[in-house]
Amino acid sequence: MKNQDVAEILYEIANLLDIKGEIFFKTRAYRMAAQKIEVLDEDINELVKKEILTDIEGIGPAISKKITELIQTGKIEYYEKLKKELPEGLLDMLNISSLGPRKVSALYNELGIKNIEELKSSCEKGLVRNLDGFGEITERNILRGIKMREKTSGRVLLDVAYEDGNRYIDYLKDCKKINRLSIAGSLRRRKETIGDLDILASSKNPGDVMDYFVKYPGVKRVLLKGSTKTSVLLNDDVQVDLRVVSDESFGAALQYFTGSKEHNVKMRSIAIKKGYKLNEYGLFKKDTEKYIVGKNEEEVYSKLGLEYIEPELRENRGEIDKAIEKKLPKLIGYSDIKGDLHVHSNYSDGHEKIEDIVKKAKNMEYEYVGISDHSESLKVARGLSQERVKKKIKEIEKINKKNPEIQVLCGTECDIKSDGALDYSKKTLEMFDFVGIGIHTKFKMDKKEITNRIIRAMENEYVTFLAHPTCRIIGYREPFELDMEKIFEKAAETNTCMEINSFPDRLDLNDFHCKMAKDQKVKMVINTDAHNLDQLNFIKYGISTARRGWLENKDIINTKNLKELKKCF
Repeated sequence: MKNQDVAEILYEIANLLDIKGEIFFKTRAYRMAAQKIEVLDEDINELVKKEILTDIEGIGPAISKKITELIQTGKIEYYEKLKKELPEGLLDMLNISSLGPRKVSALYNELGIKNIEELKSSCEKGLVRNLDGFGEITERNILRGIKMREKTSGRVLLDVAYEDGNRYIDYLKDCKKINRLSIAGSLRRRKETIGDLDILASSKNPGDVMDYFVKYPGVKRVLLKGSTKTSVLLNDDVQVDLRVVSDESFGAALQYFTGSKEHNVKMRSIAIKKGYKLNEYGLFKKDTEKYIVGKNEEEVYSKLGLEYIEPELRENRGEIDKAIEKKLPKLIGYSDIKGDLHVHSNYSDGHEKIEDIVKKAKNMEYEYVGISDHSESLKVARGLSQERVKKKIKEIEKINKKNPEIQVLCGTECDIKSDGALDYSKKTLEMFDFVGIGIHTKFKMDKKEITNRIIRAMENEYVTFLAHPTCRIIGYREPFELDMEKIFEKAAETNTCMEINSFPDRLDLNDFHCKMAKDQKVKMVINTDAHNLDQLNFIKYGISTARRGWLENKDIINTKNLKELKKCF
């Protein structure tokens, strides 16, 4: 059992206790234990075996006993008993924005609502607004949250699909009957949410490959097993489709099954105009059906007179015309980032010490790392007072002396107040190497108000970048309705960078806005917003978004070395 699996069960126990109305200290104990376990470097199974769980701060004998029971038996009797005491649909309701455990408890106890379907019906009938602590606005927000959940139903975030897909690929690499192998579909294009996973292989023995494919340990159920296509459902309910083709068709099939549909339609149209027929088996002469090319993608594009188009660009947004003109952008590479400027430490709501963040950053071969903790008024995230900022700066100075091969920069994620003023005074802001700004409170503003709020904040002379600009959380919170034209116009005028936040449920700015910002000559920065060491690895998802948005190294400030970066500040 993995650390994350154990943490999720502890979080669910805390939620169930909250819904039951247990005392705060009891539920907090389970949450704190979950937070500790999900960021542990050590394997939880080893800690249980060595009987040293209680050495971890925040894990007492009672919770240690339950974790040990889970590792040794696969379940916790206490957890199973809690689940039987309450309808299982209540936990699903916690995935709706505007609902926490206390509100779910009120909905269940006051209105007898047991699941999302009943919740939706009660909101539509106007019953929820009459409960204490709810009101008409909360009722409307709940309905909006349910609609968002329905819209993303059946899709998973990019990081889940990426991990599932790459684990499956690693397993398939050991199959001796496979000649060539690749991820395809929307995952290869790095879309922000993914439906089914597509894998493509070439082999002279497709039956043997299919037999090997369905024996993957993570398969819950085989949905379809054929000679050229097999579909399975994984334990996390993600569907994976494998197609097997011949070697001579592999490139054409990879191009076809990577998509998108609109990109492929235009490609086939170009082939027809040139006297060819293009499909998943190859490029053929239209009149004689003679095979021309198809072993690899590059020769398919080349034969049709196009530059090779990177998978992330294949959305029919002008990439084919640029490929014909040989004017495609040279996209940022996955190893081109030289440092992350939005990392939270344990000075605010991060889980890690600065020195541990530095070790991780050095392992990632970064030249610099920026520690950007929250500002003073954000009490829930332990925002830093001016005195604590000074203390952090002194610690960073000491760390920099010990680590000359990497530069630690002291930044901030300074809160934008409702009127557009910044949370820190000029005197405090000038203490930082750079200043990130972001909205964390009072989200319910109309388009004009929220746009003006951000514009005023960007006018502050100390601002370096705008963090997670639209504040969306995929499947949970809609993005702000912003006048992006005005935002980018002001960004260009004030030399304010726009952040691509690499956190998988944010990816904010999205790919459309990245392209729009590039066209208006706005500089970008790709950061992770990491709160633990593992989350620093999210940088690849931000890079994927940048590539989908046509961005090059010259568009992104943290592809620069330290000396060049400081000029941007």
